[in-house]
Amino acid sequence: MNQFNKGFVYFICIVSAMGGLLFGYDWVVIGGAKPFYEVFFDIADNPSLQGAAMSIALVGCLIGAMTAGILADRFGRKKLLSLAAFIFVTSAYATGVFSDFNLFLVARFFGGIGIGIASGLSPMYIAEVAPSNIRGRLVSLNQLTIVLGILAAQITNWLIAEPVVSNTIDTWNCQMGWRWMFWAGAFPAIVFLALSFFIPESPRWLAMVGKTDVARSILTKIGGADYANSELAAIAAANAGHKEQSGLKALFKKPLSKILVVGVVIAVFQQWSGTNVIFNYAQEIFQSAGYSIGDVLFNIVVTGITNVVFTLVAIYTVERLGRRKLMLIGALGLAIVYLTLGTCYFLEIKGTFMVVLVMLAIACYAMTLGPVAWVLIAELFPSRVRAVAVATCTFALWVGSTTLTYTFPIMNTSLGSYGTFWIYAAICAVSFFYFLRVLPETKGKSLEDIEKEFTKK
Repeated sequence: MNQFNKGFVYFICIVSAMGGLLFGYDWVVIGGAKPFYEVFFDIADNPSLQGAAMSIALVGCLIGAMTAGILADRFGRKKLLSLAAFIFVTSAYATGVFSDFNLFLVARFFGGIGIGIASGLSPMYIAEVAPSNIRGRLVSLNQLTIVLGILAAQITNWLIAEPVVSNTIDTWNCQMGWRWMFWAGAFPAIVFLALSFFIPESPRWLAMVGKTDVARSILTKIGGADYANSELAAIAAANAGHKEQSGLKALFKKPLSKILVVGVVIAVFQQWSGTNVIFNYAQEIFQSAGYSIGDVLFNIVVTGITNVVFTLVAIYTVERLGRRKLMLIGALGLAIVYLTLGTCYFLEIKGTFMVVLVMLAIACYAMTLGPVAWVLIAELFPSRVRAVAVATCTFALWVGSTTLTYTFPIMNTSLGSYGTFWIYAAICAVSFFYFLRVLPETKGKSLEDIEKEFTKK
């Protein structure tokens, strides 16, 4: 790393990773605002409208994730990052300012589009600009900012809301408190938007569209003239003979279709591993473990802190242990924790031990599947299809998130908490054996070397 311009590399990667920060904040903030805006909009007794308010952003995520690939290939990565930042700013303001429920839904929908764009684009951009020896660590920064955004939303909701006395809903919370929870997200979004104009375009995209001189200047600034020449030579060699094999159509043909299957499985499993329901339904999970509402709020913040701490662990292990080993550790570790957690629910064990098990699940996820899935999705695909491939995997991830979020309350009601977590344990166990058989190792390899190795027929 001595040859690289550390300050420049880290600056552009941190700015890009701010998309993850806003993704995490916008995804979680609605949970804290939920009890208050439901009273304001008079939907507290209307499950269908409650569901619409919670899920409309996920619809936007799906659209944003799928269109991001096409737009990123046509207009470049940088412009799309700026667009995502602009959407976050306007959505945060609009969600809080509207007093009409339908307009509130529209604002949340567009916020979801911003999440969908940023969720795939930020790690992809980082992977394309980062030197190969620290690429995993830098892409993991995106996951760190996601969990920091989640924690920021949890703390912001807690600080803004006036104390609820005797489980009654305070008037200020219902009139203004929930609005400020959404508005708070506009401040980092404005910073992201401003800084996005100071980062360069992805040199790999520039080289792909024939702007070699501009790409060379950016790569030279990153690592010097020799680094720029070697990277451009590798990019040119990887693109040679493949100009006609780009876009979505090429992605579904061999040998790329095999890599696509692995990428989609990684993306969906990151959600179906079940850990994210702990954030979406923390109240129900902790109450099932015997905790009061006040204790639940404290435990939710503890989950956020645990998430951040062990994501930091992932940043320092992803280049040492490798992607494959961490994915295997995550899948097997969660299978064991969920099996134990489900058994404790079955035996009606309550109290601190249950919180410890939940913390173990979050810690295991945060140091393995959470960041490493994004690293792999950003690394596996050739430059000529990377944008559309990452978009496809991100779309699959949000489909996985939507189905997970939708099915948890149904499963929890029909199967009980123990049955639900046993199913998650089974999914993790099956995924462990799948990854053991097919998952490649990408640690320390250039994106062009990865392409050469995994697209051999």
